[in-house]
Amino acid sequence: MEPVTLTTDRLLLRAVGPQDTDAVYAACQDPDIQRWTTVPSPYLPEHARDFVEQMCPDGWANDSMFTFGLFLRSGEFAGMLGITMRSPGMGEIGYWGVKEHRGNGYMVEAAVAVSRWAFTKLSVDRVEWRAEVGNLASRTVAERAGFVVEGTLRSAVDNKGVLRDSWVGSLLPSDLGLSSTTPYLPAGK
Repeated sequence: MEPVTLTTDRLLLRAVGPQDTDAVYAACQDPDIQRWTTVPSPYLPEHARDFVEQMCPDGWANDSMFTFGLFLRSGEFAGMLGITMRSPGMGEIGYWGVKEHRGNGYMVEAAVAVSRWAFTKLSVDRVEWRAEVGNLASRTVAERAGFVVEGTLRSAVDNKGVLRDSWVGSLLPSDLGLSSTTPYLPAGK
């Protein structure tokens, strides 16, 4: 699939490219991003270059990972968000925000917009969110975006060679007032 651009009231969500390498590199120097995500640590310039020039374009090209850079309407870089396809009809959302732009609701706005796009354009029926237990910032974003936290998975995240417990949650099309591509029968119905 060719990369798409989405807009919200305050954001431009677009594919990143070589022109964004320095911004991604600078943002990933944040110890919180290195601690709570699976980006390499230390994060080197070649990591940023590989991410924007190879990993992101390849994901779009083979329909496996749809990664968006979050940009304010001023053009300032505010973070990254992506949907990785885990199985037919199910994608996993991941995100991180630039330190200076956290707490403004940008990631919530982006998560809803990209999930809505995944439901309507990718025929996704479940967007799953996972975060290492203790990552309260990620959990807050997910809950504010409408994700339902479903539980804790033991030993479910490998973060830099250490297995850690993970929270898991989901957003369904019906949570955003949309129809599923496949009928859904909740337990007990």
